[in-house]
Amino acid sequence: MTPVPVFDRNKVTVIFVLGGPGAGKGTQCAHLVEDFAFCHLSAGDLLRAEQHREGSQFGELIRNCIREGNIVPLEVTIKLLANAMKAALQEERPGVGWNEGRGRFLIDGFPRKMDQAIKFDEEVCEASMVLFFSTTEEVMLARLLERGKTSGREDDNEESIKKRFNTYKVTTMPVIEHYEALGKVVEVGSAA
Repeated sequence: MTPVPVFDRNKVTVIFVLGGPGAGKGTQCAHLVEDFAFCHLSAGDLLRAEQHREGSQFGELIRNCIREGNIVPLEVTIKLLANAMKAALQEERPGVGWNEGRGRFLIDGFPRKMDQAIKFDEEVCEASMVLFFSTTEEVMLARLLERGKTSGREDDNEESIKKRFNTYKVTTMPVIEHYEALGKVVEVGSAA
């Protein structure tokens, strides 16, 4: 039996925002939220918050995955995203994720693997499109090392960054190619 998504695609718009580590996803999402009234959900921010939440059943698992540059199990990330979407929709704040009675979400840094993409589309809400921010590894590395000076993020160091680049190439690029085959990808050069 085919699962019924939690959210009706006619009432909720989901745009995945993908690109390599340091491609500018979060920066550009901030502009899109301001200009087009989206609710921005960062999978990475949700995971980092959960790893530090007292009593979290997933905290240690998330911490280990982030430290090693590995992807957190899909059930954990999807549950956190679905819960964050539900919470945002319950608030019904005009101009923040709402436009003409529709929930509008930019989901940044997710899905990073094919199984995540398929499970989210089937069980949470089918994505309307993918914004793909593309740039070179050199640009991304420079941005991440600069951010690492002040971010306090465990994964903003050269060793973790190189692991993240490899994970991105091996697991996330096929996701982008999948959505591209469906005609859902808009590529944006983000080198500047």
